[in-house]
Amino acid sequence: MKNVTLRQLKVFEAVANHLSFSRAAEELHLTQPAVSMQVQSLAEQAGVPLFEQMGKRIYLTAAGEELLRHARRIGQQLREAGDALGAIRGAKGGRLTLGVVSTAKYFAPRLLVAFRDEHPDADLRLGVFNREALVNQLADNQIDLAIMGAPPKEVETVAAVFADHPHVIIAPADHPLAAKKRIDPADLAGEPFLIREPGSGTRGAMERFFAGHGVTLTSTTEMGSNETIKQAVMAGMGISFISEHTIGLELAAGRLVRLPVTGTPVMRQWYVVHRADKQLLPMTLAFLDFVREEGPRLIVEQAPIVPVAVSQAKKPRRPST
Repeated sequence: MKNVTLRQLKVFEAVANHLSFSRAAEELHLTQPAVSMQVQSLAEQAGVPLFEQMGKRIYLTAAGEELLRHARRIGQQLREAGDALGAIRGAKGGRLTLGVVSTAKYFAPRLLVAFRDEHPDADLRLGVFNREALVNQLADNQIDLAIMGAPPKEVETVAAVFADHPHVIIAPADHPLAAKKRIDPADLAGEPFLIREPGSGTRGAMERFFAGHGVTLTSTTEMGSNETIKQAVMAGMGISFISEHTIGLELAAGRLVRLPVTGTPVMRQWYVVHRADKQLLPMTLAFLDFVREEGPRLIVEQAPIVPVAVSQAKKPRRPST
């Protein structure tokens, strides 16, 4: 592989991202034959096929997937080198690529907007992933920092807590339990429960909560996103255990209520995480400090203050202005 060029890797990565030679050619402003020639030359140097065709579609081979990981790392290292040289030259800007778990998408834009106010020349990029995909992004060095509910065990990282992360149990405003002043977790055993997928941090926190109270849920429906769960709860499909940071608007509008379940809110923490071996450039360090200092305030300020479930069930209130 010593004669592989950066151009070949860039063309290969574009084809791998789109799984299409024609779309890669459009992105790179090349002809399709030129793209095919670059990929073919790279495959010859690798000594194995990088793509395979089935019908009209192409797929990465195992060798192609392995090479793609390395190509992305090389690209990221070049970008980091550019940022480092820019910092040495005294450039004000710099790129920051932030990855967040899906639950954090409700406040991450607010953090970036506030940070950009202090660093108007920053090149900010945000990616939203499920936990597994976010861990892979960290492992492949595709992001500078990650915001997540707990540091991964699969990758050696440095992590810092920067804010509390409460979880509550929600129901539609007209649910019979919404009128109660106190609910024992055991009273929820037979309720239809809408739950996140295995591997989700919310799912893990829910399972630990009920296991700690000796409760086994007998009727569950698995759903892959907080948005789907909220819509399903509002439609009357069941109740759910969910991050309080995801439901501010629905609480304020009286579409959902927190149930006053003993032991809730279940308090977790938000972490900002980076690879232990990653060289943190000035813009990344600036955002890391910003999140630690301003993150707790910005998250709390974004969430509407909403009355407890029993008050909402009687008469939904307007959010304060």
